[in-house]
Amino acid sequence: MSSANRTVRQSAMRGMRTHIGIFGRRNVGKSSLINALTRQQVAIVSEVPGTTTDPVTKPMELQPLGPVVFIDTAGVDDTGVLGQQRNQRALAMLDRCDIVMLVAGAAGWEEDEEALLRNLEAREVPVIAVFNQCDLGNPDAGQVEPLAERCASVVETSAVEGSGIEELRETIVRFAPGERAEDPKMIRDLVPPGELAVLVIPIDKEAPVGRLIMPQVSAIRDLLDGSCQCLVLRETELATGLANLRTPPALVVTDSQAFGEVAKIVPRDVPLTGFSVLLSRLRGDLALQAAGALAVGELSPGDRVLVAESCTHHPVEDDIGRQKIPRWLNQTVGGELRYTVVQGHDYPDDLADYSLVVHCGGCTMNRREILNRLDRGDRAGVPVTNYGLVIAYCFGILERALEPFGLDLPLAAGKDA
Repeated sequence: MSSANRTVRQSAMRGMRTHIGIFGRRNVGKSSLINALTRQQVAIVSEVPGTTTDPVTKPMELQPLGPVVFIDTAGVDDTGVLGQQRNQRALAMLDRCDIVMLVAGAAGWEEDEEALLRNLEAREVPVIAVFNQCDLGNPDAGQVEPLAERCASVVETSAVEGSGIEELRETIVRFAPGERAEDPKMIRDLVPPGELAVLVIPIDKEAPVGRLIMPQVSAIRDLLDGSCQCLVLRETELATGLANLRTPPALVVTDSQAFGEVAKIVPRDVPLTGFSVLLSRLRGDLALQAAGALAVGELSPGDRVLVAESCTHHPVEDDIGRQKIPRWLNQTVGGELRYTVVQGHDYPDDLADYSLVVHCGGCTMNRREILNRLDRGDRAGVPVTNYGLVIAYCFGILERALEPFGLDLPLAAGKDA
């Protein structure tokens, strides 16, 4: 990896980092392995079973892979009411993992490890089987050999003595999904070097004081990395800003909630899309989520809609997920829909009761978690879209919002603008 690319990767927000999970029973040395791999005392280590309760995350650099997040979890064999809750919290972290270390201790590979491995095989997540605590005895060859056929690799370690740690680190780098090591493009492939992108950023009640939100910052940085020019302004200054340009911009990107207003100002021959649409391509599956937006046309009053917000901001008056999108959807459908809102990493296991899922852009999540949510909707037969795409549909500009990506969906325009 070049030094320039490494610099770009080092500034990556958490959602762009490779997520590396560590799972296993209690007291197999999971926390000790995390500390050894990170060369820091990230997790508390104790001989008392169940020391790790809630998952512990540690962002760091793991070269040449780049930015990663290590996730240390509670033992999956925890007992009692609290133990079951810890198990559920640990297993929920599987949705975020790009690669997993499945750790067995001195007792060897047992049913708990086998159940986890079957779960991971169904998810098609790369698994490194780790036999830790080798200072207490070597693992049974009869267990190691079959696992070598099923897992990406099998590594023997002793976190106490430090043996096998470097091999484990190299194995993680070797088997982490290749797409994570690539240089992801959010917007710069849509704007030729030297040309201009206009970013429209409303400053409303939910805008953070003194700073921009992650998708906006990421777009600016990505344009700079692509040697592109960038003009940032509010929707109230957009008409004047465009009039002052000698040549039209290569692309206009707007905050989703201003889609309707911005589309009326930007000439039809100037490409237009939204930050949330860019995130759909970067984080999820743009074609699938665009098709999900078309499902709005199949809704009827009384249908249930799940609104999923990945960040945990405190809602204010006229919140986009709780008031604006429901209002626009109700107007489009011609009646009241029934809404359920979830935040953060809370997400229903069963989506069968819903007719549509409207997800935010997912700037605080990684791509693996977003794809798992899309897959959950697909398996339940429930369309999933995102904020920008559903807003574009409601304002009759979905087709226009997809044009910069060469994605042409029939009847994508929605209702008349």
